[in-house]
Amino acid sequence: MKVFLSTDMEGTAGVVDWSQCRGPGPEYEYYRGQLQAEVNAAIDGAIVAGATEFLVNDSHSTMQNLRPDELHGQASYLSGKHKPMYMMEGLDASFDAVFFISYHGSASSSRSVLPHTYNPRAIAEVRLDGVITGEAGVNALVALSYGVPVVLISGDQVTIDEAEPFCHATESVVVKDSISHNAALSIHPERARELIHEGARRALGRLDGSPLPTPATELTVRYHHRAFADLAESLKHVERREEKVVAISNDDPLELYRTFIAAVFLSRGVSE
Repeated sequence: MKVFLSTDMEGTAGVVDWSQCRGPGPEYEYYRGQLQAEVNAAIDGAIVAGATEFLVNDSHSTMQNLRPDELHGQASYLSGKHKPMYMMEGLDASFDAVFFISYHGSASSSRSVLPHTYNPRAIAEVRLDGVITGEAGVNALVALSYGVPVVLISGDQVTIDEAEPFCHATESVVVKDSISHNAALSIHPERARELIHEGARRALGRLDGSPLPTPATELTVRYHHRAFADLAESLKHVERREEKVVAISNDDPLELYRTFIAAVFLSRGVSE
């Protein structure tokens, strides 16, 4: 059994501030260790359920937060921030399941710690077929395109609620209750790891080949400034809807995702 893990960091138990998940500094060093422990807990739980092969895509910030020699299960490690498929680079139809570990709420979330959707400087909101979603929902497009189920998500409850319409994950692990954008009530790290371990074990134990959700065919992006929309509008399959809003339409979920990622990369080079 082969498992793909896409790992962020804002959803790690205890993380409530950017200094804790962006280096350098002692706070970042401590919390990258906590992230590593949560990832390993997911791998260990998957091993109990029979998984034998793992690919970990380090998807947070510089995308080089984990220590590859400390990954359990002799997991392969995909790192570095210039990835054509971004947080889902490395996934293909050979995998049996996808885990989203330490994910966070969307840019438009009213109550989630450190909420954003890909580029916080540019993107104010993302919707799939009219429904607000975060990175989990967007990334699930890739899993759906390959027919691989997203079976485990960890983070706060907002993250899981936003992902549910697009992932239908069999297991979700809430490691903290977000109070505001910079405050949360977290469970103890050891308990978080226990729950993630058990969630991974149960998720793979329930793989039954059930039909996957029908992929969205339209992704709309609301930007903070019209300059971002101006550039995105030049891409194929992108239509301007409002001054700061564009819509991407495609029946192929992989191409829908690819176009969105192209818009994200373009937004990183635009001056406000």
